[in-house]
Amino acid sequence: MVWTSGWKLASAASENGCLGLIGAGSMKPDLLAEHIQKLRNYFRDNGINKPFGVNLPLIRGDINELVKTILKEEVRIVFSSAGNPKAFTNIFRENNIKWVHVVASVKHALKAQDAGCDAVVAEGFEAGGHNGIDEITTLCLVPQVSEALEIPLIAAGGIATGAQIAACMTLGAEGVQIGTRFAATIEASSSDAFKQKIVDANDTDTFLIMKKLNPVRLLKNKFALEVLEAESRGASADELKELLGRKREMKGIFEGDLVEGELEMGQSSGLVNEILPVKKVIKNLLNEYDSAIKNL
Repeated sequence: MVWTSGWKLASAASENGCLGLIGAGSMKPDLLAEHIQKLRNYFRDNGINKPFGVNLPLIRGDINELVKTILKEEVRIVFSSAGNPKAFTNIFRENNIKWVHVVASVKHALKAQDAGCDAVVAEGFEAGGHNGIDEITTLCLVPQVSEALEIPLIAAGGIATGAQIAACMTLGAEGVQIGTRFAATIEASSSDAFKQKIVDANDTDTFLIMKKLNPVRLLKNKFALEVLEAESRGASADELKELLGRKREMKGIFEGDLVEGELEMGQSSGLVNEILPVKKVIKNLLNEYDSAIKNL
């Protein structure tokens, strides 16, 4: 949810019954602190007492500074991803932080459990953005992780409807994590052009590329097709890095460059038909869930 889940989206999600997460993947430490403070100020000014969390990609070069920011701002819930969780076990445990790690395989789920995580998110490769290299689908990943773990399991990857939430619950999940559906909300900090691209996307409009570097699911556009062509002719990892350049995600998601930007979204984009307020999205999800359970 880089360039998408700032304090406005996270606060709206928490205010309306979900656990909102501020996405730190596109933030420097000072900006992360600003978003945490703005969320808390909004809650205080409106008499809201709800939990929220921060998502930390552990692969970030400035991860230690981001963690220091989390501690300074007394954040109590952290979802970590893209890295080895064991390096932060002592820090999170000593500071009484509820800690969830995102994984894409049973092996990594067990490693997260051994590291002391309170729960894991098992994310299938339908998900938008960075993905697991083994390309395991949510439908196959969730029940296998559920069988292997003793700690709670949250399902993710391609989920945008209440019926899908019900399906994940039957597979052994205690909850779900949703990205793309909330990226196309009024409160999301992504550009209106990017949000509209999610709405316009159909079932075949995303694909998984950059497997030599770090697999990522994104919308097919000029930039993405250039990367695919380079991969097809056997481009090296260094060549791909040069093609990627810098700030492609910001250019596409935040600035709305639909040609040269990296437009990360999941396969669930084909299920998103309009840009809505967060409150309406959550209401729809709950109604769809109830209807799905009733119709079984």
